[in-house]
Amino acid sequence: MRFQSAVLVLASAGLLFAQSEHEKRLVEAADVLQEVMDTPDKGIPQDLLDKAHCAVIVPGLKKGAFLIGAKYGRGFMVCRTGNVGWSAPGSVRVEGGSVGFQIGGSETDVIMLVMNERGMKRLLSSKFTLGGDASVAAGPVGRTASAETDAYLRAEILTWSRSRGAFAGISLQGATLRQDTTANKDLYGQAYANRDLVQKGVKPPAGAAKLLGLLNKYSGRK
Repeated sequence: MRFQSAVLVLASAGLLFAQSEHEKRLVEAADVLQEVMDTPDKGIPQDLLDKAHCAVIVPGLKKGAFLIGAKYGRGFMVCRTGNVGWSAPGSVRVEGGSVGFQIGGSETDVIMLVMNERGMKRLLSSKFTLGGDASVAAGPVGRTASAETDAYLRAEILTWSRSRGAFAGISLQGATLRQDTTANKDLYGQAYANRDLVQKGVKPPAGAAKLLGLLNKYSGRK
């Protein structure tokens, strides 16, 4: 029995070690969503989750990247696919933006909700700029918070950030989102465009199960 247990431990450790950088980031994205939604008084309002067309989660952005204009974050986007849940995740890179984005801490997690069809089309393009190509606003905090204000109703994309445990709506004016086909190739074995992942019903990788399960759980739609 001890030998079998040791084999299982070694096998699990080997599987974890074998995960690619992008597979590990998928797990981190799911963990970010889980931790945010585990605190209802500080989470994302339920009605916004229910209405969202797409979601973007970028775990662990590095502080200071804005100051040099370098690439500072990688994450994933998913979109609704009719009545059958959420699409396979597509990889994204986030670059640039305003210095005001830095709210402290060495790393910051970001969550975005795309609220309408026009915003979804922007997201599925190869590249777009928040506040330029798509309207963006800081999102409200709290699962029961009212989201029926003009700013939230007009914005195509709502954004939140979390640093040192503090979760708040924040604007990402000037930040650029672009698809990351290199990361998609690592996850799927083929350099899919994010549009294809959403529109062609590509099967998600096994590592996306937790993220998609959480989105189905918290969005109120399966």
